[in-house]
Amino acid sequence: MKIRVEDTKKKTLNLNEVEPAVHYPALVELEKAGEAVFTAPVSVEVNAQWEYDHVRVNGSVQSAVRLTCSRCLAEYQSEIASDFTIFYTQAGKASEDEEVELTDEELISVSYQGEEIDLDFEISEQVMMGIPYKPLCSESCKGLCPDCGADLNARDCGCERGEINLKMSALKNIKIDK
Repeated sequence: MKIRVEDTKKKTLNLNEVEPAVHYPALVELEKAGEAVFTAPVSVEVNAQWEYDHVRVNGSVQSAVRLTCSRCLAEYQSEIASDFTIFYTQAGKASEDEEVELTDEELISVSYQGEEIDLDFEISEQVMMGIPYKPLCSESCKGLCPDCGADLNARDCGCERGEINLKMSALKNIKIDK
């Protein structure tokens, strides 16, 4: 998705786009790494307008992914939805050695060069931030039995799982003679 800067100076632009995940290289890499499988296209809605000396882009992204639970290894479907605001400022010639205090707006600011702003990187970034670092099928997921590997969400396996403090497990077989 691209925005012509000159068009934002005339009026607010409202743009919609629906693209498959393969359109975004970062999302393709995510699928290749086995972290997620996109089951729906990435739907994007943005409005862009000129404010003072920058372009303000408000938008939202939606998609759906199939993830693997980090506790029980079951696959589950999850929706991704994210709203964002990004300020695009024209690339300046600020000195690299100069120390500058950033405002809140500058922390969510991206610089651009030329007459067009390409939003693809920021769109894929918003989708990636919607994917959990440690996916869980549910907050109450019990995971797998460490002894037999049974899914404890489906049934209790019957293995004896006493409360073991892993920090002290190396000392459990030490015998002290008096």
